[in-house]
Amino acid sequence: MNEKKNILICPLEWGLGHAGRMVPLAKRLQQLNHNIIFGSGEEHLNFFRNEVPGASYIYFPGFRISYSKVLPQYFIILFKSPVLFYHILLEHFRLKKIIRDSSIDIVISDSRIGLWNSGIKTVFITHQMRIQFPKPFGFLEFIGIQIIRSVIKKYSYCFIPDLSGDLNVSGRLSHGFRLPENVRYVGILSRFCGQNTDYSSGSEKCTVILSGPEPQRSILKQKLIKILILPGKPVIMLEGKPGMTYESYRIKNIEFCNHLSEIDTIKLLKESETIITRSGYTTIMELISLGLTALLIPTPGQTEQEYLAKSLSEKRWFKSIAQKDLNENIQIPLKRAIIPSGIMEESAKLLEIALAELLEQ
Repeated sequence: MNEKKNILICPLEWGLGHAGRMVPLAKRLQQLNHNIIFGSGEEHLNFFRNEVPGASYIYFPGFRISYSKVLPQYFIILFKSPVLFYHILLEHFRLKKIIRDSSIDIVISDSRIGLWNSGIKTVFITHQMRIQFPKPFGFLEFIGIQIIRSVIKKYSYCFIPDLSGDLNVSGRLSHGFRLPENVRYVGILSRFCGQNTDYSSGSEKCTVILSGPEPQRSILKQKLIKILILPGKPVIMLEGKPGMTYESYRIKNIEFCNHLSEIDTIKLLKESETIITRSGYTTIMELISLGLTALLIPTPGQTEQEYLAKSLSEKRWFKSIAQKDLNENIQIPLKRAIIPSGIMEESAKLLEIALAELLEQ
């Protein structure tokens, strides 16, 4: 029997995706009788309060980045790298105090680079062992892999939320090259796993999932409003802005919701005829866990999302379109996906194996 542990979970705060995939991990650790403590900014803490009852919360915000309307994301990150490096050092030293004050036994960091500590077990979670550079800079991929390896070496383990074989979601982002010895695949992480998903579609409703940093979230929202604001076609836009209460408003045939509960989100997605979303990795995992497909619109300049949209559309699991090509003639796929069975069962096995190793005395 493993001793009850205090486990601190800290997601990157570039949108809700990193927080969303921590929910199933946190709930499983709760089921194993461990104390879960979330460390993040207030928006993400509100999300966790709704999704993971019984946890504790520490205000421990990470570095947040905004997008440009013109420049690609990688230029913004490069330009702000000195500030990012400063925040990495700052949160590394702040973590030491949190570990001491809250008697933390294990730290799980989803893509927050500075949250390692030599005194306890630490886990780094990422689905990008290889950074997807734009074509003119593809020669830098090797350097990116080495940088990620140097980060992972500081941690006890690295968990990749994907399957290990040919049947996988992340593709070349985390496959096709030798991985460090402390890397473990933990399967698809979806907060919708284990929920009752016995809902049927009976309407022409279209659901739009908005996500990611500004200004690109609002740019996509306005583009889709112009296209979808048609009489007789009900549309729900989930704005991905969790708060302590659920709020909604309507413009003609479009209903806007700041956030929905886990069960209500599942019900909405399962009952919708079509789904439109960014190609964020967590959103893709959640749709796969429900056996659904969608029209993927990658965030412009975010090479990882552009790669995932292209890769998964080539597999015929999803369809994709560039944001600049959006118009009133877009073809939105019906929500049923051609996704191989057995993915979620294999994922559950991989997660149990990785957690058993992590929780060993």
